[in-house]
Amino acid sequence: MNKDTLYRYLFENADVRGELVQLADAYQSVVNAHEYPQVLRRFLGELMAATSLLTATLKFSGDIAVQVQGNGPVSLAVINGNNHQQLRGVARWDGELADDASLGDLFGQGYIVITLTPDEGERYQGVVALDKPTLAECIQDYFQQSEQLPTGIWLFADGERAAGIFLQVLPSEEDHNAEYEHLTTLTATIKQEELLQLPAEEVLHRLYHEEEVRLFDPVEVSFKCTCSRERSAAAIRSIEKAEILEIMAEQGQIEMGCEYCNSQYRFDSIDIEALYANGSLTDSGTAKQ
Repeated sequence: MNKDTLYRYLFENADVRGELVQLADAYQSVVNAHEYPQVLRRFLGELMAATSLLTATLKFSGDIAVQVQGNGPVSLAVINGNNHQQLRGVARWDGELADDASLGDLFGQGYIVITLTPDEGERYQGVVALDKPTLAECIQDYFQQSEQLPTGIWLFADGERAAGIFLQVLPSEEDHNAEYEHLTTLTATIKQEELLQLPAEEVLHRLYHEEEVRLFDPVEVSFKCTCSRERSAAAIRSIEKAEILEIMAEQGQIEMGCEYCNSQYRFDSIDIEALYANGSLTDSGTAKQ
């Protein structure tokens, strides 16, 4: 399989577009940042693949966040991405999670919030209930509500690799539901091991060898965290100096961690004095993973 790539494709004889994403290294960067239970590793893989597919539908430069919340043992799972296919993610859970736990077992009563934030223009936010057996079905509901275009999504993850396929009818005055249903039937025959292990071109050939498919150049998908020592310093500076000094007196230093990549940023007394004096940092602070 091609590592961390997304392909877009069109069907020449039907107004239907498709996307196929396969993730390996970028996926491992997300799930290895914490000791996630296996079932949560798989869910984060599906959510990461879904976010990549959704990001590929964006018609603007900007960011996307796909956030799943609930009142179950998993309170939050979120993947953030942008139009450059740079993704990061994190989940929060409490207690042990059964390896065969269902979506309802993990999140209880919950919902998905999809937030689109263009570099220019207004932010858009859509909410859909987490009331279907699978994440893919819930996201299909989101497209039905927001775009009202027939959309199919297939998501797979095994803890090591993640992948997904997306089909959607293109806006048109003509009815292309028959062609879409035919292509959906073909796509639904995909097996998890095929999509996770085979090269994308071979997967598409197996599914659509009797169709005319126009395949575009692949796009690299990568893990990218936006944390930095400078951002951590700005967060510290937003707090009253007296409060920070109290923490320094108790702990000897300020330590800030990033949930996404598990980096730790440390600030000593010299850093803090320089930060509040002129907003700049010394070179004595450290960051490590």
